[in-house]
Order: sequence, then C-alpha cells, then structure tokens
Amino acid sequence: MSSGVAGSTERPILGGGGRVAEKEGGPPQASILHVSLPLALCRKMRTLLLLLLFIYEARSHAVSMPNFVLLMADDLGIGDPGCYGNKTLRTPNIDRLARGGVSSRSTLAASPLCKPSRAAFMTGRYPIRSGMASRSQVGVFVFSASSGGLPHSEITFAKLLKNQGYSTALIGKWHLGTSCHNRTDLCHHPLSHGFDYFHGLPVTNLRDCKLLVFLPLQVITITLLTLAVLRWLGLVQVPPCIFFCLFFLAALVLGGLLCFLHYFRPLNCFLMRNRDITQQPMSYDNLTQRLTADAAQFIQRNAKTPFLLVLAFLHMHTALFSSKDFAGKSKHGAYGDAAEEMDWSVGQILDVLDELKLANNTLVYFSSDQGAHVEEVTIKGEGHGGSNGIYKGGKANNWEGGIRVPGILRWPGVIQAGLEIDEPTSNMDIFPTVAKLAGSPLPEDRIIDGRDLMPLLQGRSHRSDHEFLFHYCNFYLNAVRWHPQNSTSIWKAFFFTPKFFPEGANGCFATHVCFCHGQYVTYHDPPLLFDISQDPRERNPLTPTSQPRFREILETMQEAAARHAETLQDVPNQLSLGNLIWKPWLQMCCSSSGLFCQCDWENSGSGTE
Repeated sequence: MSSGVAGSTERPILGGGGRVAEKEGGPPQASILHVSLPLALCRKMRTLLLLLLFIYEARSHAVSMPNFVLLMADDLGIGDPGCYGNKTLRTPNIDRLARGGVSSRSTLAASPLCKPSRAAFMTGRYPIRSGMASRSQVGVFVFSASSGGLPHSEITFAKLLKNQGYSTALIGKWHLGTSCHNRTDLCHHPLSHGFDYFHGLPVTNLRDCKLLVFLPLQVITITLLTLAVLRWLGLVQVPPCIFFCLFFLAALVLGGLLCFLHYFRPLNCFLMRNRDITQQPMSYDNLTQRLTADAAQFIQRNAKTPFLLVLAFLHMHTALFSSKDFAGKSKHGAYGDAAEEMDWSVGQILDVLDELKLANNTLVYFSSDQGAHVEEVTIKGEGHGGSNGIYKGGKANNWEGGIRVPGILRWPGVIQAGLEIDEPTSNMDIFPTVAKLAGSPLPEDRIIDGRDLMPLLQGRSHRSDHEFLFHYCNFYLNAVRWHPQNSTSIWKAFFFTPKFFPEGANGCFATHVCFCHGQYVTYHDPPLLFDISQDPRERNPLTPTSQPRFREILETMQEAAARHAETLQDVPNQLSLGNLIWKPWLQMCCSSSGLFCQCDWENSGSGTE
C-alpha cells in the first residue's frame, strides 16, 4: 500500500486559498486550509477597496450636482445674436455657446417687462402669483427706496440650491426690490433670496444714471443767443422782459439739472457688494469688465464645489454704454457697441470654465428677460433698441417680438451640440430644471408653472410639456397660447392688443412703452386668433371663414384661461402706489451726509463672499 500522501489526488476547493488532500478511492482525510495571503494584506486590501468605493461615490455625487451659469441679458432681441440670423452684429461667443449646445427658437419670456419676467425666472411661477404684476401704468420699480419687491415667502432656485450645498451668487442687475420697513432690513435683497454673494445694481440701469445732453437747457440757450444776435444786428426788436424771462427759465432748468445731479443719480444709481454700497453714484467706466472679472473670480473660488452663478447683464437696457475697447467699433452704433461688449463678457465666462476644466460639468444658459425695446430712439433719430427679427412688437407687449427671446443651453456630453428645437418653452422652466438636476425636490405648497426642460433637450421627448401658456401684460391676462397634443399648430388668442402709434408703426412711440389697459388698448370679442406655426409674424388673424374650427379653438382656450384663473390667489400688490413711491427712511446712502451720497470703494472691494 502506498502512503496516503503519495497515493492521493488534489482537488481544488472553490473559493479557498488551499487544497484538501483526499485519498484516492476513499473518503477525504482531514481538511487543511492553507491561507495564501497574509491577514495584514487582506486588511489593507479591504481598506483600499473602501477608499476606492468612497472616491467613486464622491465622484458620482459631484457628477450628480452640476454647476450652473445662468446668463441673462436685458432687452436683447431675438434678432440680435448671429446664431439667430444677424449677419452684421458680431456675437462670436454667444454663437460658440449655441454651436456647443441647444438653441431654442421658441423660448418665451413669462412677461414682456423686466421686473415681472425676472420674478418668474427666479421662482418658476407667473408673476401674478407673487404680486409682482402691476395694475397701473407703472410696471417697474424706479426708486431704490421703494418698499415693494419679491416677497420673502417666494422660493427662488437659489434658495433650493443653497439648501443642497451650492455656493450661489448674483452679479449684475437685480431689480426685484431692496428693503421693506427700514434701510437695513434688506428683505427683498438677493441675500434674502438664497444668494450667498451679490455685486451689482439693486434697481436697474436707468437712463437717468448716465448724464445725457440736457435738451431743455440747450433749447433755451440757443433761443437766447439767437435773439441776442438778431437784436444786436437790428433785425428784430426784442423787449428786455423777453430776455429776463429766458434767463429766469434757464436758471430754473439749470437748477433742476443740478438738483438731479446731486440727488437722483446718487440715490438711485449705485453699486452694492453684498449689503454694502461700494460706488455711489455708479460709474460706467469699465463697468462690464469689473462685473465680469468678479464673476470669473467667483467661479475660480468655487471650482471644487458645486456653484450657481447668475450673471445678469446691464446690457442692453438704456442708457447704453461700452468701454473704450468697444465704443465706436460696431456697425450698429451705441447699441451694437454694447452688444459686442456683452458678447465679450460671455466669452470670458466660457473661457474660465474651459481653463478650470469645468465645462463638462456645467450647464450654461443664455437668454434675455424680454424682447428688444423698439421705441428706444434718440432725439437724433439713432435707434437704441435692438432687433426682434421677423416678429411684431417688442418690450412691454405680448406680440411675439416682446416675448420670444434667445434661449441657449449648453452642457457638453449631456446635451447634444448644435441641436435646434422649436417647441414652446418658458423662462420659468429654468427653475424646475435646475432644481431637479441639483437633486432638490420642488416645493409642494405652491403651484410651479415651469416644466423640466431636460427630456426635451436630451431628445427623450419631442413635445413641450406646456400645452397652454398664459401671456400677461402686467396684471392683465393678455393672450393664451395652445399647442394641442398630436398637432403641429400653435394657436394664440389675444383678448386685447396695444394701440400702436403712430398708425402703421411697430410700437407705442407716443408713450415710449405700450400700456396694458384703458384707452391704450383695443379689446377683442371674439378674441384675435392666430396660428403661430403658420403665421409667426402675426399678420393674418383667423376668422370663422378661414378656420372652420375657429369657435371650437377659442372655446377650448377660454376654458383653459378660466381653469388657470381658478388657481390664482389674492396676494399683496408689490407694485401698489404705496409700494412704488420713494420713502426717505428706506433710502440707502454710503455716507452720513444726508442726501449728498458720494463714495467709491469699488476698487478696494475684496470680492470675497
């Protein structure tokens, strides 16, 4: 007999590191497990495995929390950027953004006026729900010391993202109010609405913020000199009292100008960094460069953490301005110079994202708060408003030119580059889109009117989630848009339209903007109906003769408007007369010298959060 070892065969034990000696033809002998790896090494491998798992989870968490850069122009028309058909205005950086992402041809502002449009953008809700829709002719805040503003009860996307651990900043224009009861409560301020950092204008780029040629004084001076020359030449006899009256009138006008320079500009045109005034009155010198640099620094400071940056440009609202590097360089005068400077700023932000290798994890959005202001024409006849392309109307009315705006979104590797979509979407859609991507649930105690854009942007859906959209002119429901399921038609019904003046014009030039009620509008019964898919210029209203389903279509849209009205609640009017007027106890001033507020600490600001 041979020995047990010599006469045995070895069979591997699955999952073990040793072998069991088994006697050939007999039952197995005692099992001896030979561990091939030292116990210490096993522990090290387990630690390494846990570390790798932690790193993987951290990276997955980072990917699931993308950065957001939201770029919002002011009064930019859809016909201004090159990627929307402009051949003479140079916008290479906006065009670069469009080539790398999705361009929407039917992005619609929730309102044709900046304040309600921005409130809707921030909250994902029609502005009438937050009280940010005026019932009077004044639809915006014109004083920094007004008490109205975006209510603290409203939830912005900045609040949602801040709760998710994001660093949040708004740089540029705010225009959604400042204080409620005293100058220090800052109840409407960006820092009270979820932003960690603010640098910009609490109101807007008012035309009066820029010292312009004072026309009445010029007229009086020219008249006075003309009469003096004619009297000296003996051509006319001018009584001395005429000269005295003109001198007195000139003194009054000059006094008014001096009061304006000393009071209005410093009190309303100032820059803030967080809660402090840094420049009063605001200087336009390299203003775009300063704000752009601060935006770039915010990205650099937060490159390793998820962040939200809202860069709200002062361009293209009047007063138009541009630095010496852009002034006089475009083919479209002061407007073109300002637009090309804004495009430069867009390029600077895109370059910073590329340099920090953040582009692939950043959703970039570019749009405008409403259409171009077509009535902006100087006394010399130079147009200071932009182009709304083929579309009728402009800022402050709900013809397509007032609400159809550029809409570009880029996220490399997630959103298909170079795609164009023509489904109706709204600037309110950014709220739920950003919230979902950041992992934040939507508020359940209120109606959110926006819809998540990602299914449409990624091609998982070919239809907008908006079957109906409601177009308000301030407080008043102006029009309804209906995109029926299983149909290419986009119906738009107007309950009233603004009276353009002069007749045949494309705007309300007599009043500078169109108003929303009373003698300034024409009411329609039945409503004025268009098929925007066939008539985007809104030139040919439909009739029962031209559209057999005319009454059926209008009935469906009126029923939708009635259902929508049932969802509205009474809320405080943030643009009531009491909230609009100037209140001296709310006036912010960087010095203690009363109304003579003068300071410039812009260059000494650290720019830190």
